[in-house]
Amino acid sequence: MNDAVLREIAEFCRRTGVAESTFGRRAVNDGKLASRLRNGGRITTDTLDRIRAFMVASGSGEARPAPSYIPAPPALAPMLAPPLPGRGDPARNFRFFDNRQKYLLFVNTCSEKWVVAHRVTLELGNIHPRPPAIRVFDAGVGDGTVLARVMRAMHDRFPTMPFYLVGKEISLEDIRLTLQKMADRFFEHPASVLVLTNLAYADAPWLTVKSMSAASTLVWHELPLAGNSAHKFEEQITDLEPFLAENWKAGVSAKTGNPVYERPVVLVIYREDHKFLLDPIIPRRGGTAAEYDLVIASQPYRARAPVEFKARRVIAPLARALGPGGRLIAIHSYGNDPGLEIIRRVWPGDNPFTTDRHAILKTVKHELGPAGRDLNFNAYADNRSIFRYDMHTLPSEISESIGTSTLLAAWNAAIYVAQVEDDRLSEATNDRRYIDATRDVLREHGGLWFLDESYVISKRRS
Repeated sequence: MNDAVLREIAEFCRRTGVAESTFGRRAVNDGKLASRLRNGGRITTDTLDRIRAFMVASGSGEARPAPSYIPAPPALAPMLAPPLPGRGDPARNFRFFDNRQKYLLFVNTCSEKWVVAHRVTLELGNIHPRPPAIRVFDAGVGDGTVLARVMRAMHDRFPTMPFYLVGKEISLEDIRLTLQKMADRFFEHPASVLVLTNLAYADAPWLTVKSMSAASTLVWHELPLAGNSAHKFEEQITDLEPFLAENWKAGVSAKTGNPVYERPVVLVIYREDHKFLLDPIIPRRGGTAAEYDLVIASQPYRARAPVEFKARRVIAPLARALGPGGRLIAIHSYGNDPGLEIIRRVWPGDNPFTTDRHAILKTVKHELGPAGRDLNFNAYADNRSIFRYDMHTLPSEISESIGTSTLLAAWNAAIYVAQVEDDRLSEATNDRRYIDATRDVLREHGGLWFLDESYVISKRRS
């Protein structure tokens, strides 16, 4: 019976452009449904009826309430995910980002978020804020670790200035993780306006949608936080869960294979007892000024994406959003590190990192044309641009006998940074090559570390 059900699920996912994990969550609240079936798991007739009822309802366009979401725990072996559809299927790229186990395991075992946040905070000394607020845009909030750390550094440097912070993120799970970190930020720095949105890069800095059809479905929600304690703020932020579950939904573009929102959302949060002070800063529906003092673009594009896509669709719009004296710092994976060694021992000659900062800046400058006359494009020398982060391990872990969990965490980090598709992973994990390659590299280098590179686009002061 499993093969028949799996064929039905695969056909449904191909037809609708939905990832299998998303299908499982929406149909029966089980993101690992397809994986369990492939591994011989059994389902009851009631579950089968729910699966087929979901397909019928979705296929006929009938409304179906989304089930409550129960986050799946991080897996120790995320690389054993089932194979994806063929390489031409647009769901392939989307599924990479939809796999929470890879992401969560990477974030919790590597120091990249910490190191990136430190690199970003160095830019605070170079910005020139103007009244009425310091304006920051995070072009990919992720789990909120970088933004929360930058907010702490901002409070330390500008303790009395109002903050206007806008974060773009399409993932519902990441929005949840980000909001969990914000109650303390509102308590420490009450003069803050936090805006979270799932809009595209070309729209998000201005909180407006160019498409008339999408603009008509825009969901704009304000949350004035009552009280004056982090506990009270956390309670009210947690109460946003039904709103997020209903509205913060994503699908996959049949044209590009990239994640796209089902409906545009703007969520505005501030403290009610500071509304009078923050009135000039709180954005209004219908569009707002960008003019950012700092734009953070950490891993904002896929490494294997063409340089023209990176420049035209991501970096150029963000550069246009800078205010006088503003700075855009972009960070992406560099390669030439032990992580890439692991990848090349399994897939010789593979190179995920196709464009460096020099190529991107050159293409962005060409894309902006006359609009880039007021901008400086700063690639910097390698000793300033390139920096390292590590996978957390105890000194005793890297020895003649390396633990299985350490090997799996290192392998996961390597394939996550290299953005290896699941269909290739299925082929590689049929034997022990990946384990042997990971063990050998860890022993040779005494651990695992990666390199990122950064570049800055700054706007001249008026």
